[in-house]
Amino acid sequence: MSLSRRRVLRAAAGLGSLAVSSAVGACGGADDSGAATGGEIVLWYWPGGLSDAVLADAVREFAPRTTLKPTLIEGDFRARLTEALAGPPGGVPSIAGIKGEEIASFLPRADLFTDLHRVGADEVAGQYLPWKWQQASAPDDRLIGFPIDIGPTAMFYRADVFERAGLPVEPGEVAAELGTWNDYFEAGITISKALPGVKLLRNAPELFTIVICQGTKRFIDEANHFVGDGAHVRAAWDTAARLVGTGVSAGIPVEDDARWKAGLRDGTLATELGAAWLGYDIKTAAPDAAGDWRVASGPASGANYGGSFLSLPVNGQDPALAYEIVAWILSPENQARAFADAALFPAAPATYTMAALREPDAYFGGQVTVEVFGDSAQRAHRVYEAPADADVQQVYIRQLGAFENGEKTETEAWRDAVAEGRRLAASLGVN
Repeated sequence: MSLSRRRVLRAAAGLGSLAVSSAVGACGGADDSGAATGGEIVLWYWPGGLSDAVLADAVREFAPRTTLKPTLIEGDFRARLTEALAGPPGGVPSIAGIKGEEIASFLPRADLFTDLHRVGADEVAGQYLPWKWQQASAPDDRLIGFPIDIGPTAMFYRADVFERAGLPVEPGEVAAELGTWNDYFEAGITISKALPGVKLLRNAPELFTIVICQGTKRFIDEANHFVGDGAHVRAAWDTAARLVGTGVSAGIPVEDDARWKAGLRDGTLATELGAAWLGYDIKTAAPDAAGDWRVASGPASGANYGGSFLSLPVNGQDPALAYEIVAWILSPENQARAFADAALFPAAPATYTMAALREPDAYFGGQVTVEVFGDSAQRAHRVYEAPADADVQQVYIRQLGAFENGEKTETEAWRDAVAEGRRLAASLGVN
């Protein structure tokens, strides 16, 4: 679930145009009753969205009862799912992933999904973090998503770079010395002086996103008011802008994956800020850097960034059986396996002491990374996210990028971010 894969491409209001007829009949009882249709169960997911090993086992587990067809959807997953939900019943999968940053945009059309309360989710909800379930709960209390994973945040860092710059190397020592954003920037300056050409972080928008996730509110409040000009957003903006002002940002645009991956491989990027799933992206982008990377809490800990869900589109085949499959794939035991296989951090706290999560990770120098991410997960919290929120955030991301690449001054970029964010929010029905 890399940043490039997580980019929001469509306005949240787009779901409002979905044909209501796509939900007619299914909510009335026939499909919700769980009567078997005899058809296959098609499951849509995106690259890295589920553990392929667990999926393969699920196919075998349910083979006596159905044909489970995991289907990898490349490209814009949200657009494909939205198109399927608006189309004829035969084109919708029985099980579909929903990315964490996009769940809010689907909640206004909860009628397009089977309510998981009605098929047994309440029986297992206590095994998972409550705030994660709340993310998938619609205003009418329909539950449309079963948690795949969560995104507890921390700081990834190059231990070899830190050592060459004279900084601490062991995760506990790094956490103690780089516990605040001020400490983080000072470390970046130290690295730049000792190792010219090495930068602290990819770009300012990445830092901005983490600080926003650490807060208690975002760009639109629960009364549907735009608050993108509030002190909490300005504080996050100022922190991100400081990365640029101190000269420790690499200034690599969000869309330039090639330069980012090169920095991960060659050590010209000293840190990355992100969720547990980012470990998968780092490993994939820089396999030859195995042993050089570590994880520490740092100033980025205690937030949730991402983490996705499985849903049951209302016109899918046999929702009762589809739910059984979902609950099996996402059981605590299989979530633990998914972490080992695909760096999907479990939403079930009981897994944090399981052997699968306690295995030393050779890529991260033999570190048991759950010790960092488990603590962050326990301190994370739900922040209200309006359906239009992700799209509004992209305005600030773009304007920060314009400031970082020299197109605008910081004052101009902030002014334009607030003005454009307010206009976009209003166009999407925000007061």
